[in-house]
Order: sequence, then C-alpha cells, then structure tokens
Amino acid sequence: MTVRMDNVGIVVEDLTGAVEFFRELGLELEGRATVEGAWSGRVTGLAGQRVEIAMMRTPDGHGRLELSRFVEPETVADHRNAPVNALGYLRVMFAVDDIDGTLERLRDRGAELVGEEVVRYEDAYRLCYIRGHEGILVGLAQELGGDAPQAP
Repeated sequence: MTVRMDNVGIVVEDLTGAVEFFRELGLELEGRATVEGAWSGRVTGLAGQRVEIAMMRTPDGHGRLELSRFVEPETVADHRNAPVNALGYLRVMFAVDDIDGTLERLRDRGAELVGEEVVRYEDAYRLCYIRGHEGILVGLAQELGGDAPQAP
C-alpha cells in the first residue's frame, strides 16, 4: 500500500494576503480556483458551499498547502490564536536553509515569534514558531551541518 500526503489545508479570510505570505516563505502558487457545486458539498458535508482556493507548492515539489477562503457558508470557528498545545491542527513546519533570513523576510509581512527566540536543538536544528498572516502558526527548522533542509 502506498500513502503519500498530498496537502495540508488552511482556511483564511484574506486569500491574497495568505498567498503573498507563503510566497515570501518560498512556496510557489500552483493555481487558484473557485470550488462549488453539489459534488463539493457531498465531499465536505457543507451543502451550497462556494470556496476560493489557492494551491501552494514547495519548490522541491514534494509538499503542498491548500489555502481556502469560504464565501459560503460563513466560517464557524476561529482557531488562529489557539496556543500550541491546543487539540487539533497545530502548525505547519517548513524546513529552510536560512532561518534568520527567512524570519526577517516574514517579519516584513507581519510574522512574529511565538517564543522568545530561535532556539538550537542539540547539534541538529535551529527552530522557531511564528504567527504568520492572520495568526497562522508556522514552524521553521534549519538543519545544522547539512545541505538539504529537513524538518525534525
């Protein structure tokens, strides 16, 4: 049996702003579309839905992030300010080759550190959590001593 994760979905209010934030991180816009119709409601359980989506892809082509803005029905919950120990969706972690440079670019787009600083985990990684566009929790990991970034 083969299993491959296709994407992680995040619901946002400002789709264009979220696309620009994740572009700054280094993801590429694969495409934008509106999803609606009876078939889509049968999949999600939300009859009459109309959703604008943007599919973002990591440069290596192995990871995708689906950003969604619900036009209909309205969103019903907001988990963006939940602490890191909340049940359910926690964060999306990205491996980067320059955590300081990445963090600086994302700060220009409103990102803020969740903790006090970028921390070192043994001799393996430098790590941080940030709140990005609309408070989305994002993890950044820089592998130490390696050429290719890999998440812990």
